[in-house]
Amino acid sequence: MSVLYGVLFFLASIIFIGGLVYKIRQYWRTPAPLKIPTTPAPVTQTGVVWRLFREVVFFESLFRSTKWTWIFGWLFHFGLFLVLVRHLRYFIDPIPVWLVWLQPFGKYAAFAMLFGLAGLLARRIFVDRVRYISAPSDYLMLLLLLAIGSSGLLMTFVFHTYIVGVKAFFRGLMYFDWQALPADPVLLAHLGMVMFLMIIFPFSKLLHAPGIFFSPTRNQVDNPREKRHLAPWAEKLEAVDGQ
Repeated sequence: MSVLYGVLFFLASIIFIGGLVYKIRQYWRTPAPLKIPTTPAPVTQTGVVWRLFREVVFFESLFRSTKWTWIFGWLFHFGLFLVLVRHLRYFIDPIPVWLVWLQPFGKYAAFAMLFGLAGLLARRIFVDRVRYISAPSDYLMLLLLLAIGSSGLLMTFVFHTYIVGVKAFFRGLMYFDWQALPADPVLLAHLGMVMFLMIIFPFSKLLHAPGIFFSPTRNQVDNPREKRHLAPWAEKLEAVDGQ
């Protein structure tokens, strides 16, 4: 079982990293032929950076659109962030002081994460206009995240797993020194769902995480009158025509 999970984690990591690199490269190379920043938009590059910061950290446009969705979405993402940072303890040795200090916050942030996910799922079920545009994959993704979070909470508060063995397993994967994985059914289910999420992540709507940085409605300076906007392929065509 330890060898099987080790091989699957290597495979999931390769697909996850390779898929992300491929999609980010695709986003980077996709031309933006039009100047289409969502107004009111910043007129300087510094303003664009500040706008993206507010969008990524505070979900500014979602807050302006719908407060309930913003509450659920922000709770989920902020809780997920703390939970992921807390999981660094399985890969770092010795654990730095700041990560030790963060452990209780990450532990209880899982409840905020699940509450946010439950709210987002209820929104897709009970709000007519959202249910109309929801695909089966939208529900399955939320259910998968709920199952991952719930199994993690079960291991933390109900069925305690041998975390020293879990850390030894993942540290062993990092240094190609195979270690036994605790044969805990909840742990195995949790890790199996995490690997499945890693595999489908580069091909799902979860790509909005890196995609927001490449959205022309967010990353463009609002200066169409001051500076002519040309996509790279348009610049090449103009240069050829000029010759």
